[in-house]
Amino acid sequence: MAARVLNGNEIAAEFRAEVAVSAGQLASTSGVIPGLAAVLVGDDPASAVYVRNKGRACAEAGIFSEIFYWPSHARQDDLLAFIDRLNADSRFHGILVQLPLPEQLDETTVIQRVDPRKDVDGLHPVNQGRVLQGEPAFLPCTPFGVQQLLLRSGYDPAGKHVVIVGRSNIVGKPLAALLMQRAPGGNATVTVCHTRTRDLPEITRQADILVAAMGVPGAIGADMVRKGAVVIDVGINRVDDASRRRGYRLVGDVEYEAVAAKAEAITPVPGGIGPMTIAMLLRNTVEAARHTATALNNALEAALRSADANQ
Repeated sequence: MAARVLNGNEIAAEFRAEVAVSAGQLASTSGVIPGLAAVLVGDDPASAVYVRNKGRACAEAGIFSEIFYWPSHARQDDLLAFIDRLNADSRFHGILVQLPLPEQLDETTVIQRVDPRKDVDGLHPVNQGRVLQGEPAFLPCTPFGVQQLLLRSGYDPAGKHVVIVGRSNIVGKPLAALLMQRAPGGNATVTVCHTRTRDLPEITRQADILVAAMGVPGAIGADMVRKGAVVIDVGINRVDDASRRRGYRLVGDVEYEAVAAKAEAITPVPGGIGPMTIAMLLRNTVEAARHTATALNNALEAALRSADANQ
């Protein structure tokens, strides 16, 4: 029996509708319109498409957004100074620096320059550290999207053995931290595998929920998946395909057809985790704007109390 397809487009659309309602309510009650600044450095075609998609999603959700384009030869000092200006710009409650960056730029330094209060991508060490400790934080968008896709599809990670193949700072590590928390959407037993893991297929076959996040096309075959497992494919890779007009097609890290014949449920590529990542970015942006509105309201109330006390 073929696996159930976990349609990220449909679930992300539900989230975007909820975000649009929240953004509208925030604007009407506080006058604060959520704003997102997206910084795109270089001319990578995939990055350009991702940023444009995020811009369209913002517009549909009632979020003000602006894309700032930088040439591929941008100097790091100039980019850092620009991020400082965005940090101080009250129009933007969230800042997204699209990765990857050109090789002359240090991604860690650039990410750490973003104000943690505007880090709606959830990549700043402050936010990732808070996630690890189970404290309120902006959750990294792709791990957050994986968690919410599981929950809304009826696959609560609680009590399950989740095996994550990939240990990146963007997906593997923060997803492990998120799923092991003693909190709704967590309480899983998590194993993280990587390039030095011995007997990888033996470990992946133990998974109730298997997450592929290596960035290697077809790295997870049917022999690596237990019958009845839930398989989440985070990978998105371009492979040459002369039959396509563009000369390529997008595939995940999972051999889709073979694994779908064994799994209980599986995410497609595209149309799986990608839309969820964008939806979580929108949600984080509205939350950042809500924090700003609360801070402004508190400051106003403090000023009024001070004025009354001085009368």
